[in-house]
Amino acid sequence: MSAWIVEKLYESWRQTFLATKTFFEARTEHQHLVIFENPQFGRVMVLDNVIQVTTGDEFVYHEMLTHVPMLAHGHATEILVVGGGDGGILREVLKHKQVTKAVLVEIDQGVVDMSIEHMPSVSAGAYDDKRVEVVIQDGVEYMAEDGQKFDIIIIDSTDPAGPGEVLFTESFYKNCAKRLKPGGIFTCQNGVPFMQGDELTDTQNRRKPHFKDAAFYVAAVPTYVGGFMALGWATQDPAYRKQGAEVIHQRYSANPFPTRYWTPDLHVASFALPRYVQDLMEK
Repeated sequence: MSAWIVEKLYESWRQTFLATKTFFEARTEHQHLVIFENPQFGRVMVLDNVIQVTTGDEFVYHEMLTHVPMLAHGHATEILVVGGGDGGILREVLKHKQVTKAVLVEIDQGVVDMSIEHMPSVSAGAYDDKRVEVVIQDGVEYMAEDGQKFDIIIIDSTDPAGPGEVLFTESFYKNCAKRLKPGGIFTCQNGVPFMQGDELTDTQNRRKPHFKDAAFYVAAVPTYVGGFMALGWATQDPAYRKQGAEVIHQRYSANPFPTRYWTPDLHVASFALPRYVQDLMEK
């Protein structure tokens, strides 16, 4: 029986999805998880009444959060993903043949299990790759440890509420900076600036003490309504963000792989920010 699922992310605005079939619904140890079918977006995962991922448009988010830092770096071999239990970031990371290790730290085993069972196209077998190590642990605790350092750290978190709230603190960003190798790059999801301006401003101010270059780039993800989605960017090397399309084209040509959104030209263009986003960064 069909039903309407209402996303309750914002106090003054709702978006609604038709659920023609519900595949899974339960309260895990950490959050309320629902996976359902929608005629336009395919299978949809909802955590605590907020849309997290759909099989229809997940490629935009996962490609941009992954390939921009990977191609900007050029020779990243050891990657850390915090969150992202659906496996989409892992799938894109593993397209880069030089990767020797990809660690996924996810707080909720239920997200991993239900994604593999009900949304297998998102991970596309990534969890079976020998280069992948899955750690079920709070990402804040993991990052605070004096452990391995990585070339790329990707934070694929929920919005700053519930289990994901602690992934937006200055102490967390400080620990991320410590867990990067020299020349490493950090990226994260940062919501929709038009609707979540304070989140972007807070992130910028909290990262700046720990990175020489803290910025954002943007992508248009249909599910995340309200305009461009902001993706956080931070590194100690400002030159990464200023590379031209020719450099990115050359690196991609050396190891081409299929994409549906990311291109070398879009990679470079994504750092050109609307004025309202620039203003939020300067508050």
